[in-house]
Amino acid sequence: MELGMVGLGKMGANMTERLVEGGHRVVAFARTPATVAAVVEHGAVGADSLANLVAQLKAPRVVWLMIPAGAPVDATLEQLRPLLAPGDLIVDGGNSYYRDTLRRSALVTGWGFRYVDVGTSGGIWGLKEGYSMMVGGDVADVERIRPILQTLAPAPDRGWGRMGPVGSGHFVKMVHNGIEYGMMQSYAEGFAILQAKADFALDLHQVALVWRYGSVVRSWLLELTESALAENPTLDGIAPWVVDSGEGLWTVTEAMDLDIPAPIITLALQQRLRSREADPFAERLLAMMRNKFGGHDVKREA
Repeated sequence: MELGMVGLGKMGANMTERLVEGGHRVVAFARTPATVAAVVEHGAVGADSLANLVAQLKAPRVVWLMIPAGAPVDATLEQLRPLLAPGDLIVDGGNSYYRDTLRRSALVTGWGFRYVDVGTSGGIWGLKEGYSMMVGGDVADVERIRPILQTLAPAPDRGWGRMGPVGSGHFVKMVHNGIEYGMMQSYAEGFAILQAKADFALDLHQVALVWRYGSVVRSWLLELTESALAENPTLDGIAPWVVDSGEGLWTVTEAMDLDIPAPIITLALQQRLRSREADPFAERLLAMMRNKFGGHDVKREA
């Protein structure tokens, strides 16, 4: 097949390279010319604008977006509107909020275009290992891009699938990332307990290496943890600041809307928020409360 790839960050660039290696013709565009030049070296066709990208694709076209969620997606759709023709298909492969996807699908189909959402997981390892893709869209639209999905996936028959109608792909990916929050927090807390047991002088890298094989808690995430501990056993130079890209919050919000208890994911999200507080007011207030009702000492800052 041929397709246009808009957005050449770590995911978009690697996906472009994997598609080219799989025999597809990829016309690639990003705002930074150097990133376009980099994928051209791997066999992609470069474009210096969205108009130029569309002009180099034969109708009916497939345009795949790998750009940040939110306003950038809306802005790009507006720019594509006068460039595309009825029957062209737009794929949002980023981490868009599924409610935004539903809104955009209604808008885009009203323009005469088709819309598919692909929740994509795999990170920087996707180029080598393949991507897990959760696809939402009409059956015919998903079948239309099957060759692309089969090339991007770990294997043609696994690692990808149609979840349901438009929006379902991003919904499933949202929950996937919420689960990821909980798993990461659990590993982090467990290793923190191990690290604190000073009298055993545990080698955390060795623990992770042992757990990787045969244990109930083995996972790819544990493999990455083991690798990180091998490189930096004491995590020197790493600030305790954990960002979030929104999916955890969306998952928690959806859980509340559906009256589904999700305490682990919720607390994992709260811990990420807490990690970014340089001067935690709440804890200082707790210390003062304890002083007021019990006369307990307050530790003063140096």
